[in-house]
Amino acid sequence: MTLKPRPANLYEEFFERCPHNPILTARDWPYPAHSVFNAGACQLGDETVLLVRVEDRRGHSHLTVARSRDGVSNWRIDPRPSFAPDPLTFSEEAWGIEDPRVTWVPERGDWIIAYTAFSPSGPMVSLARTTDFVSFSRLGPVMPPEDKDAAVFPRRFGNRYAMIHRPVSSGSSGAHIWLSFSPDLTHWGDHHILLHARRGAWWDANKIGLSPPPLETPDGWLLLYHGVRHTAGGCLYRLGLALLDLDDPRQVLHRSDEWIFAPELPYERQGDVNGVVFPCGWILDPATDVLRIYYGGADSCVALATASLSDLLAYLKSCPAPRP
Repeated sequence: MTLKPRPANLYEEFFERCPHNPILTARDWPYPAHSVFNAGACQLGDETVLLVRVEDRRGHSHLTVARSRDGVSNWRIDPRPSFAPDPLTFSEEAWGIEDPRVTWVPERGDWIIAYTAFSPSGPMVSLARTTDFVSFSRLGPVMPPEDKDAAVFPRRFGNRYAMIHRPVSSGSSGAHIWLSFSPDLTHWGDHHILLHARRGAWWDANKIGLSPPPLETPDGWLLLYHGVRHTAGGCLYRLGLALLDLDDPRQVLHRSDEWIFAPELPYERQGDVNGVVFPCGWILDPATDVLRIYYGGADSCVALATASLSDLLAYLKSCPAPRP
């Protein structure tokens, strides 16, 4: 897959939308589904694997695997939910499971899935593992509610795993991105605010959250995150970038002041939740420098955009260090 030259205009245009968008909708599903969106993504052998959030007509979500040779078309979708809620054993999943982020952890030989477990107690972060996206085993809940938008880093720092997540508390001044550490993926502590939601008129004021899992690059850990702007027409979800130090992810080296991707086309602007682009997965092809970003459009479909990793890093390194 190659990228076309970006058009020259006032703003940087990094992303090229797939001409086949949306690449997955509920109409493609082999069983009844209201909507499909917010898919985790990985490359497994010569196949692209998406772990797709599927919402049924009760409003409850589960996860289903879709596979494709080219990552764009001819999707083979499991004929029934691949990873369904288990509220009898895991009561925190009573209202469904949502928004998976998938990380390969070589030390363990596992894909670690961070997902949102939803119940009357509120949304909370849970972890599961798989080696083949056929069988899954839960590691259980790891953060109390309200918490979501989580992903695990692919390697330890010292002897500790690290995870990005987004807790919210009543009376909080905003919903910020946090970083926590664990010796075993079960017990988490040493909590730090990693990125503050800005205030006032900013595109990412008051509420932000991680989008795909952090991506290791020679320049640092690349983060793509969403910011939520409250407007007279409702919420507007757009995307920005940040770069963390490779050896100490608590250090934020750069952060974009501007959003770099926003809902523009009908399948992003009109749906169950209007005005949303929400990636949960991306896949890098090191040979071509192409980064494939799989995102939910308006909480109603799965779409694909591509970008050059080198372009993103060059732009981000020109951005200032975060202000205190």
